[in-house]
Amino acid sequence: MISFKDMRKIDVIFAVLAGGGISLLISGLLRSYGLELKPFLNWFLLIVFPILAIIGLWIAELIGKRFLFIYQIAKFLLIGILATLVDLGVLNFLIWISPIYLGWYFNIFKGISFLVATFAKFWGNKFWAFEKTEKTGMGKEITQFYLVTLVGLVINVGIASFLVNTIGPKFGMPTTIWLNFGAIVAAIIVAVWNFLGYKFIVFKK
Repeated sequence: MISFKDMRKIDVIFAVLAGGGISLLISGLLRSYGLELKPFLNWFLLIVFPILAIIGLWIAELIGKRFLFIYQIAKFLLIGILATLVDLGVLNFLIWISPIYLGWYFNIFKGISFLVATFAKFWGNKFWAFEKTEKTGMGKEITQFYLVTLVGLVINVGIASFLVNTIGPKFGMPTTIWLNFGAIVAAIIVAVWNFLGYKFIVFKK
């Protein structure tokens, strides 16, 4: 049985970054809805989520001794969180440096941030989540990675659009709640697609 001391430094670093990223995303989301957290709560989240991420990854590593894909899924999810932070960071940086950021400018900026985040996600998944260290054939891997990710993007938009625009709010849910429900369902389905595509197509051994 492994202990926390047996965890690799890279595992701890990624877990801390992802946990901190989750806390920042939650604080930002609440702020966008006009719910400002007290400073001590922000610090609490910033401390607790990295700890939870480390514990979660440690548990996944324990289970991964028997079922490797559990450990891979845990690392895949953490990389996804970090890629989201890269996406938002690049997008907001481009908006910050540009005097015009609406209309087609926003579309271009979002495209750039998506490409950069996907490139970062490629490296994280290749060398950390799926631990495929071979450097030969990386051009093919990058192409396959982007194709799988782009298909996932189409699936994401398609499912969310179907739930929101075609089916519409159900079970008495307000429209705003249903919009988020559609986005969450789409994200979960695409996460499954991406994981299977990366594991069995892009980084298969």
